[in-house]
Formats: sequence, structure tokens, C-alpha cells
Amino acid sequence: MATTSIDLNCDMGESFGAYKIGMDASVIAYISSANIACGWHAGDPMVMDRTVRMAKEHGVSPGAHPGYPDLMGFGRREMNLSRDEIRSYMIYQIGALQGFCAAHGLKLNHVKPHGSLYLSAVANEAVARGIAEAITAVDPDLYYMALAGQKGELVAGIGKAMGLKVIREAFPDRAYTPDGTLVPRSRQGAVIKDPAEVAARALLMARDGVAVASDGRRIPLRAQTLCVHGDTPGAVDLVRQIRQTLENENIRVAPFAGGR
Repeated sequence: MATTSIDLNCDMGESFGAYKIGMDASVIAYISSANIACGWHAGDPMVMDRTVRMAKEHGVSPGAHPGYPDLMGFGRREMNLSRDEIRSYMIYQIGALQGFCAAHGLKLNHVKPHGSLYLSAVANEAVARGIAEAITAVDPDLYYMALAGQKGELVAGIGKAMGLKVIREAFPDRAYTPDGTLVPRSRQGAVIKDPAEVAARALLMARDGVAVASDGRRIPLRAQTLCVHGDTPGAVDLVRQIRQTLENENIRVAPFAGGR
């Protein structure tokens, strides 16, 4: 499915205290949306403030990137939380990032759950509902990022039923399983680090609406935004080559609009 423009997003603001994670200051020049950590899986108030300011300086749309309260595990470990707990935890984190956006004269644009929380929602209705309820409670005008393809239909369906604007997301730097979800990071080859390969996958997603699975199968998906992880080694080279490849094919990188 051809497209003339697509959003390019990156998970950012994941440094905290004395620890620096990611190459935010370099990556932000090539993206159109930033998913900013809200202090629970990563980030802290100083980093949140700095990252929102940087997004404003570069004309990048800011979004909240809330995760499980799991700083030690970087939010990539599953937690057994109730729907009400997830709702409250999400409201807390979205509200924190929304506050920093207001302080810099920006409007928070979207919400993208992080790590294990994002993947849990794909198959767990209680998790998906807790997230959607939180977004609706804070600001029903926020965009909600959901996994593109058939595997993301539970999340997207719940979001749309609650009146949220759903944006479909694909991951050119992550391997896909044949059923359309992401290969767990614990498996070899789950994270793709070669800039040329990642750029080629991004082009397939943006231009043709497909992802190539680990068995070579082509999985149909309709993505309005592509994600590159800021903590991936060589993230700057990845995002630079993705943008150059897309623009060489007359696909403009721009913030998303609409939603469905």
C-alpha cells in the first residue's frame, strides 16, 4: 500500500541520574515524533524536561512513553497488574509528561506504551483496556500508538471503541514472528542493527505495507509511523539511513495526522 508520507518516531529520554542511554541529541534531527520516557522504566524529571525542550527546538511532536514501574528491568519484564492499577499508573505517567509539555508551551501529542506493557496489551484485554481508559481520562484527543497488522487489532479496536485516534506502528529495526508480533529480545536476531537492512525494511513497510518475518514470509500491515529504538547500537546511523532511503523514494517524513 503506497504512501507519500510517514511519521518516524523514536523512544527517547531514557537516561536517568548519572546514566546516559541513547543518542537523543543526534537522533532527534532525523525524526518527526519522540516518545519520551516518563520516569518509571527510565528517565527522570531533569531528563524529561530536557527532552521536551529539545523536541520543541527541532519541531518534533512529543508523546508520552509510559511503562511498568520497573527501572531495574528497563520495563521489559512482564508484571501481573490489575486493570485499575494499569489505568492509574498510566494516568500518573502521562500527566507527568503532559506537565513538562505545558511548561514549554507544547501540547502532548500521543501516547505509546513501553516495552512489556506495549506487548502485553497485544494479547491481554485487561491491559489494553486499562491503557485506553487512562488515555481517555487524561485527554481523549491524544493519539494512541498501536502495533500495526493483525496482531494489533485488539488494542486498536478497544482504542477506537473508546473514541481514541489510533495510529498504527511498525518496527523496521525489530524482527517479526510469522504471526505478526515482535520476536522477543531474548532471542538472537531480535534486534536488527545493520543500517542498510533496517532502511530496506522501513521502505517495504512505508511503500508496500508489509513486514518480512523471520521465516521470510511477508506480513501485511498498514503503518502510519515507524519506530527506531534510541538505545539500539548505531541508532543515529539507522535513523539517518531510513530517512534518506524514504526521501529518495519520494516518501516524506512528517508527523502523523488522522488516525482510525
